[in-house]
Amino acid sequence: MVLAIVVFFVFFLLLASGLLLLFYKEAMINRINEVVNPQPKQRSLLATLQQTGSSLSGVVEHFENVLPKSKEEVSVSLQRLIRAGYREESTVKVLYGAKVLAPIILCILCWATGFAHLIGAFFAYVTALALGFLLPDFWLGRQIKKRQRKIARGLPDGLDLMVICIEAGLSLDQATARTAEELAQAQPELCDELGVVVLEQRAGRARADAWKNLAERTGVESLSNVVSMLVQAEQLGTSVARTMRVQADTLRTQRVQQIEEQAAKTSVKMVFPLVFFIFPALFLVVLGPAVLVMLDSFASITSPH
Repeated sequence: MVLAIVVFFVFFLLLASGLLLLFYKEAMINRINEVVNPQPKQRSLLATLQQTGSSLSGVVEHFENVLPKSKEEVSVSLQRLIRAGYREESTVKVLYGAKVLAPIILCILCWATGFAHLIGAFFAYVTALALGFLLPDFWLGRQIKKRQRKIARGLPDGLDLMVICIEAGLSLDQATARTAEELAQAQPELCDELGVVVLEQRAGRARADAWKNLAERTGVESLSNVVSMLVQAEQLGTSVARTMRVQADTLRTQRVQQIEEQAAKTSVKMVFPLVFFIFPALFLVVLGPAVLVMLDSFASITSPH
């Protein structure tokens, strides 16, 4: 078993090295020349990691043509990647390449570890192929939900800062740009999306269209409500600052209600651990000695004198 795992890892490293040398021969030669002939200017660790990640993603991209796909499917995948925060066009190729490589890697793992012979070769390989094909989609869905939660959590703070900027005399566009700059460290996901809104407006897109694209691009329900209120306030001529303040207070109230709801569900969720784990141990500790004493008493009664 251990020998098979070692052989698999050695084979995987040799395969990865061969692919890197095949597709990125010039980059490898340049890096070897930099090591042999070091220059005074040293590259940072971040730049090295970025180049390594781009090299691996480039290798994965070459496998994306194996899967047949339509334009509609690519459009849906691109929209999901954008919601997860990946806006580069190459990420679609990486996603489909991962759908090809993941099943192959899982099948090799099943063969190397002997798991295929343990539960049946056909069932193991079919499960590995299906799981490997769906695993990138599961990971992407998890990334989308994680980013949406961060955007929804930082939205009240962003609205408060925009209200302060508007009341200080800035326009809505200037307040959006200032908020994207000031909260970049605390709320990077929200500020990233606000920065896209600012860029779209500078490119000539109408304000309402830019905010609607924000709601559609992120898929966050609370942000969609805020965008609807902003568009209505702009059309009706009402106070934007007052609308944002009301929305921020509403979002905080909803957050408190969600926390209270989760706290109220805790007692119900604790029933199953209590019944299946705590109560049996409690019964064993409390009733165990009494049962032993009763068994000894019955044994002494029934035993012949």
